Amino acid sequence: MLYNQIVNKLVRSLGIALVTFTLLAVNGGLVAAQDGSSSRYFSDTGHNLSGEFWAYYQGVENAGLVFGSPITEAFTDSQTGRLIQYFQRARFEFFPENPIGQRVRLSSVGDYVYWRTPPGTALNFVPSLGCRYYAETYICYDFLEFFDKHGGEEIFGKPISPFLFYNARIVQYFERARFEWYPEYPEGQKVALAELGRINFDLVPEDSNLLQAVSARDNLPGNVLLLNTRAFTWKAVTQPTDEQVVYVVVQDQTLRPVPGATVIVTTSWAAGEVQRDAQTTNRYGVALIPLTVREQPYGSLVTIQVEVLYQGLPGKTVTSFRVWQ
Repeated sequence: MLYNQIVNKLVRSLGIALVTFTLLAVNGGLVAAQDGSSSRYFSDTGHNLSGEFWAYYQGVENAGLVFGSPITEAFTDSQTGRLIQYFQRARFEFFPENPIGQRVRLSSVGDYVYWRTPPGTALNFVPSLGCRYYAETYICYDFLEFFDKHGGEEIFGKPISPFLFYNARIVQYFERARFEWYPEYPEGQKVALAELGRINFDLVPEDSNLLQAVSARDNLPGNVLLLNTRAFTWKAVTQPTDEQVVYVVVQDQTLRPVPGATVIVTTSWAAGEVQRDAQTTNRYGVALIPLTVREQPYGSLVTIQVEVLYQGLPGKTVTSFRVWQ
């Protein structure tokens, strides 16, 4: 295993500098944020929306009406460790362990606010025709029409309150929204959504500095616009029972290191098992993921898929190694 001995000695002696240099020569491509347009800057609130959050937003009809504009940049939630982003009327959460297309979820901002603020006074209302019944309550009339027109349970969740009189308005809470009735508005516009994203933000409470407007990402020098992702293994060939390390380097569009990126490594072993490991890049933009090789068949190929996420921007690459005696 002369090759492995040489590589091992070089990596140990030169450290991260050699890893970064080597990765520049590995085949791979630049991966921009999902969707044809990678991001959008919302000048009304002064925040960017990008990556899979932006793709999800674009996929919802009347997203501006339903979610409003982003009021923060995407950031890591200190409680859950997940990437989140607040909007005027919603909060997005990112689940990297889910399949692509199912990674963005809406937080239950309606449920969160309903149980932490005065709910209002329940109206003495007898439901009739024009209502839809749920386990503990119902939706009626214009609220029901708005509910069905703008996404139903998928967007708003189920109703969690009866009709309430709150702040001189008739309102109703849903898992992810609060409907409000404005009889003075024109027909077809009498139902509005409360800004529960901002209310949720204040109740947590989050750091108010996150609300500060930023520059458009495309115009901000030094900002990460895309991820240049490279990966290779410590040993090109291992024994059937051995130790291995996967090196992942994440750089931006100018090949500067990207620290703090989430790296997810999916290893497909020859025997059919699939192993998933996660790590964050260090200040050099490098993540090292150790693997334990156990009784793999001679001559088999172990494939490693690498996925990277940083501020909503995705990056991908693939590497592998061979098992031999």
